[in-house]
Amino acid sequence: MNPEFVRDAVSRFGDDPEGMGRFRRVVIGLAIAGKLAVERQRQSPAEMLDQIESEKTRLLRVDEISKPKRLPPVIDEQLPEGFADPSAFAPLGAVARIEKGLTGIQGAKSGSFPLVVTAAERGSCDHFDFDGAATIVPLVSSTGHGNASINRLHYQEGRFALGTILAAIFPYAPDLISARFIFEYLSTFKDELLVSRMTGTANVTLSIGRIAEVPIPLICPTVQRKADELMALCDQLEAAQAEREAARDTFTLATLAKLNTPDPETLGQDARFALANLAPLTTRPDQIKQLRQTILNLAVRGRLVAQDAADEPASELLSKLAKFRATERRRSDAFAPVENQTDLPLPKGWIAARFGEVFSIRTGYAFKSSTYAERGTLILRVVNFDRQGRFDLSDAKYIDGKHIDDKISKFHLVENDILMVMVGGTIGKTAKVGTHILPALLNQNMWRIRSYGDQMSVDFSFMLVRFLNQNIDNLTNSTHGHFAMGDYEQKVVPIPPLAEQHRIVAKVNELMALCDGLEASITKGEQVRSRLLEAVLHNALEPA
Repeated sequence: MNPEFVRDAVSRFGDDPEGMGRFRRVVIGLAIAGKLAVERQRQSPAEMLDQIESEKTRLLRVDEISKPKRLPPVIDEQLPEGFADPSAFAPLGAVARIEKGLTGIQGAKSGSFPLVVTAAERGSCDHFDFDGAATIVPLVSSTGHGNASINRLHYQEGRFALGTILAAIFPYAPDLISARFIFEYLSTFKDELLVSRMTGTANVTLSIGRIAEVPIPLICPTVQRKADELMALCDQLEAAQAEREAARDTFTLATLAKLNTPDPETLGQDARFALANLAPLTTRPDQIKQLRQTILNLAVRGRLVAQDAADEPASELLSKLAKFRATERRRSDAFAPVENQTDLPLPKGWIAARFGEVFSIRTGYAFKSSTYAERGTLILRVVNFDRQGRFDLSDAKYIDGKHIDDKISKFHLVENDILMVMVGGTIGKTAKVGTHILPALLNQNMWRIRSYGDQMSVDFSFMLVRFLNQNIDNLTNSTHGHFAMGDYEQKVVPIPPLAEQHRIVAKVNELMALCDGLEASITKGEQVRSRLLEAVLHNALEPA
């Protein structure tokens, strides 16, 4: 194994969020196959297990451990993906003792001993619970709220205290199976081996018994040590990768920030710089998302296309909207003047208006499940479209025409209606109605949004709604997060001339197509890098 060759391979092919994870899997796979080091008198898995059983008998005789529970042998279904020989594995509980933490984290007193908790950093404690090398596994979900997840495992040596919501794994025969190797192996496959065994609804937990069932490869100590060396190399490479990504993120955020809060005197220069550096700015899908948001921000601020003095000013458009609003709106207007109340510097010909001055909002109808039918008119529900505005009618509900009276018929949708979820965990989710889902009725927990008299470009209106909802995350953290229609109608929105709206939509479509191409290129590049990395690593790591 040539460490410099491995470093070079990872730097060229593995510089993506999943690259190091693939590297670790390759290392473990080669370790299990015995290809990381040459050992003349290699022990078989059965021989190693016999030696571990002998050591357990000795420890039991001198009263250092309690009698271990017998566990059934590992079967194919328990193995991580990519492994197919259960005879090379043993249940974790057969090769190591698993101890629950003894120290209450909140009540722990500071001291000279490390206190291992779920966070990355250790605490301190005035006493120790255990002494030795151990792999530490959290017993509770990292995210809670019914989601099974584990952020990290820990490796700890010497005397340490352990929180009660974690468990320590101590090999019975450390000279045969090291705690460090168990840590690296479980960390690499934590989702498949540990997270998948978590149970519970509101409180998702992992039991000692379920940890004991996890299959552990029985690998020669020499090979384990070689794997440990490579995992240490992984740690170094990951740290360097994180440093590079942090620098790239800073560069990206700084560049996009100049466009999101533009300086009129330098906007042209800043935009040209961003376009010239799209490749280094966008190397990950999340950065493409930032770029899309920046394009949307520029669009509604009038920074994407040039203004035309020949366009009918937006003030005329607002006057036309007011006439339609007077005939369509039942409630009396109560919109405060917008002058000097917007932080959006508007281009010439634009005007700032209250959302309710431009758009009509209707709340959906609370259909009863007892009225659902197998066919008829679609009842469009929150679950029928995603955050990208794509419709999914695989779980569609319908209502028979005989149940649609004059009251319900008012909730019929038409082409180009804008839908928005206004309550719950997906608040702010939007979609635009197409003919492929019609006829359809609007269900509860959603709004139907359309401009008065159809005086606005539908596509620009859709951009405007998504622009307003871009900081919606603050509301979703609330137990009862919802939009009040009156508050939403008072939001200030920038309105360009109708002709400019159409030019903006055309430009945004062009730039979003560019983003689509970049996204596809990133995905394809990651796949190619993954295959190249795996091939190169096999050649680099296998002994001659």
